[in-house]
Amino acid sequence: MSRVLLLVATTSYRTDDFIAAAQRLGVEVTVGTDRCLSLAKVWPEEAFGTLALDFRHPARAVRAIERAGPFAAVVATSDDTAVLAALAARALGLPGNAPEAARAARNKRVMRAHLRLAGVPCPEFAVFPAEADPRTLELPWPFPVVVKPLLLSASRGVIRADDREDFAAAFARVGRLLARPELAQVDDDLECLRPPRPSAGTQPARRQILVERFVPGMEVALEGVLSAGALRVLALFDKPDPLDGPFFEETIYVTPSRLPAGTQSAIAEVTARAAAALGLRQGPIHAELRLSDGGPVVIEVAARSIGGLCSRTLRFGLAGSPRADEPPHSLEEIVIAHALDLDASAPRDGAIAKARDETASKNGASGVMMVPIPKGGVLQAVEGVEEARAVPRIEDVVISMKVGERVVPLPEGAAYLGFLFARAPEPAEVEAALREAHRRLRFTIAATL
Repeated sequence: MSRVLLLVATTSYRTDDFIAAAQRLGVEVTVGTDRCLSLAKVWPEEAFGTLALDFRHPARAVRAIERAGPFAAVVATSDDTAVLAALAARALGLPGNAPEAARAARNKRVMRAHLRLAGVPCPEFAVFPAEADPRTLELPWPFPVVVKPLLLSASRGVIRADDREDFAAAFARVGRLLARPELAQVDDDLECLRPPRPSAGTQPARRQILVERFVPGMEVALEGVLSAGALRVLALFDKPDPLDGPFFEETIYVTPSRLPAGTQSAIAEVTARAAAALGLRQGPIHAELRLSDGGPVVIEVAARSIGGLCSRTLRFGLAGSPRADEPPHSLEEIVIAHALDLDASAPRDGAIAKARDETASKNGASGVMMVPIPKGGVLQAVEGVEEARAVPRIEDVVISMKVGERVVPLPEGAAYLGFLFARAPEPAEVEAALREAHRRLRFTIAATL
């Protein structure tokens, strides 16, 4: 039986889905986690093994992985684990991305520099120390601009500024976020990749702020896998809610895309160029793009699959199956199968379709809504869950936050209240079902003292 190392950060939503995928594929899995050993023991040992790793010291973690091997594949589940997965794969002699490529995908400054050098459309940008006085900073382009940290994800710390006053407030707010104690260990100055020691006064990545020119237009997300640098598109999601700021809280994803076939092809082509510019060649990628007047513009390319529970909206088939009625496979199964070099067919839905109408009629459309946090405080009650589940076309309602838990909205927060899932013959029906289900949910959030 093949043995896979699954690298999981403490805060990941995705552990259960990846473990279930491995079990369905008949693959033995070991979970490498930054949880302490005492917490790791709460997981059922009969289901899988656990390996406690210190993500803050990659060289040490890689040595622990080598001792715990052998493994047939190493799978990252988040931005935090993508670089470690690349380092481990290199040490074990397994297929994977170069660590430098994984690092480039994780650090927004490094990513932008690679994209610009390769001529891949991306926003104009500049990087400043978090301690800088925003009132004195000179920007080479007019407002609006977007202010964001280099290393955080899921729109955390991302703020639009429309004028100099907005900019000063946004820059200071991101600086305060980066100064929080829980972010003190967030950095990409990984000892295994470290160049000669920087000169005194050079800011670590966790204390730098990126400012980029705002790109107007619809936003989309592309899910794919790379094989020796060749991109296979698994899904293209439309984001029907405008993401114009001041914060960029994502809500609805719907697939297959309703965009013209030519636009979808252009998105795939630009994404493939972006992955090549970063040096990514193997494994899953998740890309975010804006559709400007001049065509697709790359906002992010991550060396991992889609986050949260969003992957549950996707269903795939595996190539070579002798059974026409074989149940669909999850994205996590596709990622693990790909890591083990098991052939995976084109998806049953969500890809750039040659004939969208035929795809929709056979497989339908699907979508997910990440339930936003309307205000900060303590979650006291959740009502309307069964009402939301009763909405036609809704497949599931998952409330991921618990009553009594403190909730923090964007841009400081890093989580959602929950997830809604829908499936219907057409994308418009999926979107309508998600909106109606969300309308029926009621959250009581008490202000904290």
